[in-house]
Amino acid sequence: MNRRVREVVIGSHNKDKAKELAGLLRGTGIRVLTLADFPDCPEAVESGRTFEANARIKARLYSKHTRRLTLADDSGLMVNALNGKPGVYSARFAGERCTYADNNRKVLELLRGQPRPKRGAKFVCVVALYDSGRAVGVVRGVCSGRIAVAEKGRHGFGYDPVFIPSGQARTFAQLGPRGKARVSHRSRALRRALRKILSYRPPL
Repeated sequence: MNRRVREVVIGSHNKDKAKELAGLLRGTGIRVLTLADFPDCPEAVESGRTFEANARIKARLYSKHTRRLTLADDSGLMVNALNGKPGVYSARFAGERCTYADNNRKVLELLRGQPRPKRGAKFVCVVALYDSGRAVGVVRGVCSGRIAVAEKGRHGFGYDPVFIPSGQARTFAQLGPRGKARVSHRSRALRRALRKILSYRPPL
């Protein structure tokens, strides 16, 4: 296989997300690089109105800069009772400088008193693959579940302490990295992305 296909750049400035994505690719034989390997790389402006649009914006920009096959994802939580919010605004749901805890508190407060049937939600992840600015493919992963009544667990990041995937009694944060990887939206998208990476042949 061409050497460049053995390398993939994780196009994210979010260290927690980059770590999780790299972990999901561990053992595949692919050398994973991150934007930390390209310190002069600019930060993409996520101006899209959909997960796919934002994933494409990031993958296109970072692949142009690195001149390598680049994987970027955009993902978020969609709560049924909140008409799909926070959606693409998941990272800044509680404000521009908010923390993970701020976002979780806002979701829990908005759902305060809602019974279990009204707490349905899903995590969505869209992964875009670009090579030197050229689109290679886009895949999607979804994990349905519900919002817990309180934060539980110490693992993960983002909304992991408040999201219980379908078929489970514990949150992503309680399941830990391995448990989460078996069912998460991001792992489902990555498995589809991996097939595209392994079959990709860059142009001569």
